[in-house]
Amino acid sequence: MGIIAGLLMLAGVVLSIVGGIWIIVLAFQESIIWGLLVLVFAPAGLVFVGMHWEDAQKPFFIQIGGMAACFLGVMLGG
Repeated sequence: MGIIAGLLMLAGVVLSIVGGIWIIVLAFQESIIWGLLVLVFAPAGLVFVGMHWEDAQKPFFIQIGGMAACFLGVMLGG
C-alpha cells in the first residue's frame, strides 16, 4: 500500500468519526431521546439529519467526504 493511499484512508476515517460525533452531539443538544436514538440506532441518524438539515448538513457532508476519502484510499491501495 502506498503512502498516499494510507494517508487518504487515515484522513477519511478521522473525518468520518469527527462528522459522526458532531451529529451525535447535535442530537443530544436537541434532546436526550434524539441523542440516544442516534447513538444506538444508526438509521435514526439519517432521520435526524433530514429533520434538522440546517444544523446537521455540515457534519453530514464532512462524514460523507471522509467516507469518500477512505474509499478512494482503499481503491488506490488496491
